[in-house]
Amino acid sequence: MRQTTHVRPEKVNREMTSFAHRIISSFAPNAPPKATTALRREIFSPALSFLMEAHNGLSAKLVEEAGFRGVWASGLSISASLGLRDSNEASWTQVLEILEYMVDATGLPILVDGDTGHGNFNNVRRFVRKLGERGIGGVCIEDKLFPKANSFIGEAQPLADIEEFCGRLKAGKDSQVDDDFVIVARTEALISGWPMEEALKRAEAYHAAGADAILIHSKNPDGAEIFEFCRRWENRAPVVIVPTMYYATPTDLFRQAGISTVIWANHLLRSSISAMRETARRIHEDESLRSVEGRVASVQDIFHLVGNAELEDAERRYLPEQTRPHAVVLAASRGELGDLTDDQPKAMIDVRGQSLLQRLVNTFAVSGIRDVTVVRGYRKDAVNVKGVKTVDNDRYDQTGEAYSLAQAASALQGQLVVAYGDVLFRNYILESLLSSNADVVLAVDALNLAQRGDKPRIRDLVLADHPFSGDYLDDGPVRLVRMANDLGGAPPCGEWMGLARFSSLGASWLREEIALLETEGSLEQADLPLLLSRVAAKHPVRVKYFTGHWMDVDTLADVADARNFT
Repeated sequence: MRQTTHVRPEKVNREMTSFAHRIISSFAPNAPPKATTALRREIFSPALSFLMEAHNGLSAKLVEEAGFRGVWASGLSISASLGLRDSNEASWTQVLEILEYMVDATGLPILVDGDTGHGNFNNVRRFVRKLGERGIGGVCIEDKLFPKANSFIGEAQPLADIEEFCGRLKAGKDSQVDDDFVIVARTEALISGWPMEEALKRAEAYHAAGADAILIHSKNPDGAEIFEFCRRWENRAPVVIVPTMYYATPTDLFRQAGISTVIWANHLLRSSISAMRETARRIHEDESLRSVEGRVASVQDIFHLVGNAELEDAERRYLPEQTRPHAVVLAASRGELGDLTDDQPKAMIDVRGQSLLQRLVNTFAVSGIRDVTVVRGYRKDAVNVKGVKTVDNDRYDQTGEAYSLAQAASALQGQLVVAYGDVLFRNYILESLLSSNADVVLAVDALNLAQRGDKPRIRDLVLADHPFSGDYLDDGPVRLVRMANDLGGAPPCGEWMGLARFSSLGASWLREEIALLETEGSLEQADLPLLLSRVAAKHPVRVKYFTGHWMDVDTLADVADARNFT
């Protein structure tokens, strides 16, 4: 059992929350504690606490996501992430800048690895003030000389004079802007080869000088020095440890020894180095992303971590209301994929743990399109994607694509994207269509169609007023002439990807043509190439050429390729 910490009377005021904070808390009893208060609770808690290393805003978010209740802002990791040695090569102002990002990124309290305090007592008191102003919970200062060297480099590193280091601690305590701010005194006596008596003498002096806790450091692989220190220290102040070298020691032994806090000091940085090294090696050897894309975090995961959704919410609150594009997805057909489509439509087949339709919806979301209407048909109850609207074409086996699109008539207005439910494409293609000033613009693959010769048929062939030139500077507008599965001998300019964008005016042209098809009695059998060709005969329909970076899923071989594509 961990013992209760006994605090000296002269430290009582430092361990109480400030009067102002107590008054504020009385009006907001459910408000989260300040960072200083939260860190002090962890350090003085009767239960063993854990702080996880972070070195920037993103890693601090990951620490919070993992469930830790505090962050260790590691000096080694911050320096290494900047490509610098752990020898005070990063200035204290550079460290402060990184800490600001970490504070913004997480609500967890942060204990900063303050090295030696970046100089003498004067540097310490300025550093502590600046940390307090930035909402940092506390700082750990070690009794070495400035500039420091990492503890695990060399032997018998010189230590600071005890009285001089006590002056640094006193200066820090006198300069803290919050009574709950925690100053941890770290003694390197054992690391530097001094006997246990020296470590205890220094710890006692630092405690008397005002240190809130003592970090005892050791590179002994079995932790025996740590346990001897704790036994002889008798918990006169909380003890903090960094078991980097004695990592195999069971954690329960730390609890039994009455240790306050364990710091996992540098493992996020070290694991990221291993992962980045392997990814860089593989991409260099393969000259391709195919073997790594499914093994690394998705771009959507990055967007989630950095809070893109919050920014979208804020834009809705603070920016003038804007018409956002929405999408209609045609997913009524069964598809011919054997057993895979016995009990679900093609749009719902699994590709690396997500359906084709879910992946399409995710791609829309990255570009800010969150209002998605899906036209269902075959096995419509199997079309289950969170957050989408659905309309049904119950005559899916008797009608064509234009009829399915007509079932979503209420969505065919405003800024509109229309897509087939069995296509995958890189996000830049959608972004390019959304940025176009054309009223109707189609994504067309201009690659040599012979490259798609393994397909059972090439549908949606495009004839434009001029073909793809491949010239980067040739950015003149290209207009659709006609689209069909058979162009009657005319050389195709490409294949439509099953993705189109309409302005509000373009959407009105689409509605008008659907109404005319219905009046003529030909809507039920019309496909989208016919519908878009009719629009193009009356209005300008822009063609935007791309070269690959998309696929439609028509065969079982396509299903396998889709796994690599994602």
